[in-house]
Amino acid sequence: MSEFKGKTLVLSGGTRGIGKAIITKFAQFGANIAFTYNNNEEEAKAIVSDFETNYRIKARCYKLDILEPETYKGVFEEIDKEFSCVDYFISNAIISGRPVVGGFAPFMRLKPKGLNNIYTATVLAFVIGSQEAAKRMEKNGGGAIVAISSTGNQTYIENYAGHGTSKAALEIMVKYAAYELGAKNIRVNVISGGPIDTDALRKFPNYEEIKASAIARTPLGRMGQAGDLAGGALFLCSKDSYWINGQTLIADGGSSFS
Repeated sequence: MSEFKGKTLVLSGGTRGIGKAIITKFAQFGANIAFTYNNNEEEAKAIVSDFETNYRIKARCYKLDILEPETYKGVFEEIDKEFSCVDYFISNAIISGRPVVGGFAPFMRLKPKGLNNIYTATVLAFVIGSQEAAKRMEKNGGGAIVAISSTGNQTYIENYAGHGTSKAALEIMVKYAAYELGAKNIRVNVISGGPIDTDALRKFPNYEEIKASAIARTPLGRMGQAGDLAGGALFLCSKDSYWINGQTLIADGGSSFS
């Protein structure tokens, strides 16, 4: 896959979990990396140093509060100063902890603020990030955009209504983006994982129950790992997937059928 060498990937939320696994995969194939972080600047800078030393590519990190998606514009302006083009954009960053209070709850305890925060971080951030990326891709002759979703919009997960409904909205938004950006040679797709054993999932109060249930329902006999989505993201950005547009690639070990 030498096609990635010298190209530039922009990804939100790259310091851990799925995001870190994806940028590592792209760096291994020679892509330059621009990624965002929220609080962990030290880890972000360590990743930049590691990538530039071990993969001989350009890497940069940028602070972004995903609950303020309008600030994406400033981030992309900073990216413009360091990178000559944007070829791929992956919307990955999510929120957890206090911002999701009232959004991660049983249906009768859902609250507007928590639900709005999840929607903002999931859907609105995808929209604005993709708009900024697409402006740059158009100038470069095209590109690929990938949104990270989860199968929680297809199967029941306790307390997951806020996240699941936002992921469902995200996947429909991707279809609209794919239809309208196709004329600009920009493809837009989703990779949907579930359940994936990440730091965010471990913060769920019923994490152990979710883990046990996921393992029991998965034909492959284990819970998904962050790296299990990285190959799918790489594929959806590659020329091999050129005829795939506006689709959702499910990577769940077969658990959604069980």
